[in-house]
Amino acid sequence: MGNHILEAMAREGFEEVTAIHDRDSNLRGFLGLHDTSVGPAIGGIRRWSYLDEDRALRDCLRLSRAMSHKCAIAGLQAGGGKLVVIDRPDLEVEAAYRAIGSFVERLRGRFYTGPDVGTSAKELACVAEKTRYVTDPGPDGPGELAEATAEGVFRSMEAALRHLDGDVDWKKRSVVVQGLGEVGRGLARRLVEQGARVRAAEIDPDRALQVHEELEIELIDPSSEFDVACDILAPCALGGILHDLTLTRLRCRIVAGAANNVLARAAHADRLHEMGIFYAPDFVINAGALIRGALFHLEGRLEPVAAIGTRIEKTALGLFERARERNLVPARLAVIEAEDEIERRRSGGGPTISSLARLEKRT
Repeated sequence: MGNHILEAMAREGFEEVTAIHDRDSNLRGFLGLHDTSVGPAIGGIRRWSYLDEDRALRDCLRLSRAMSHKCAIAGLQAGGGKLVVIDRPDLEVEAAYRAIGSFVERLRGRFYTGPDVGTSAKELACVAEKTRYVTDPGPDGPGELAEATAEGVFRSMEAALRHLDGDVDWKKRSVVVQGLGEVGRGLARRLVEQGARVRAAEIDPDRALQVHEELEIELIDPSSEFDVACDILAPCALGGILHDLTLTRLRCRIVAGAANNVLARAAHADRLHEMGIFYAPDFVINAGALIRGALFHLEGRLEPVAAIGTRIEKTALGLFERARERNLVPARLAVIEAEDEIERRRSGGGPTISSLARLEKRT
């Protein structure tokens, strides 16, 4: 991709991509600003052991664009961004995050950042030493980000069940949760409280045992979650887990989880639809932390977690119903509606020819 970065930026509508290097901490990474037409770009800091710089750059672009879609669907006056850090043995982690803080501060509010894979409260505290444009993990920050995400996913599961079956009735439902981090744990707790049968897969044995003892849920071997018969599979770890091989193993009716970019390719949404498996688009249902953080930073208020869940449930159910009316895969319609909203924002709010109208004209 390195030789075609400008082509990729133009194709995906990017405003800016910056390579970041700090020799004192051995920091190497990328920042993608996809859209700042109505407000700052918002996105977390992902630290991962990428095989090479090209893969890190691809992930940065993919995640930044997904954040723009998430902001657009959620109706937030913000756009998408993402900062990706290449994790290496010689990386001085705390110093690297302080360097990131200085870099973010120099952007003067064009980019707000926060947690993501590899970046927890400890690392964010280092960033917060150098910039105000970060989700402070302490008492001065928005708090309850994981709870907001878990609530939105849980309420979207209910929306999917109502959409398909007309009712929820958790006591007759079974759910497999993949990943028991803060969000996965919060989601599992809600499901257990409602009487659902919950099984979970977690690669960290200590964390798995802790949640098992806390919630009395059944643990299954990691990577076997695709083979378990259930109503709902909830991916709450890394993205890209649903691809040509794993799709053939699925025994669920619904896929709805907190992980970003669950599908390896957009075409896999169509494949799931053909298989009779309902896929709730991840960037629609996992927006809880984004909504909580964005409203805190941009409007100075703490939106209650329950209100965030209601907001996401309403958005999800509306999307599901419109997709049924138009005979479209919900994930496809979600992208169409998000891109139309981004185009509308970039045009200053004026009329545009919608992607859906163009699609319907062609068909």
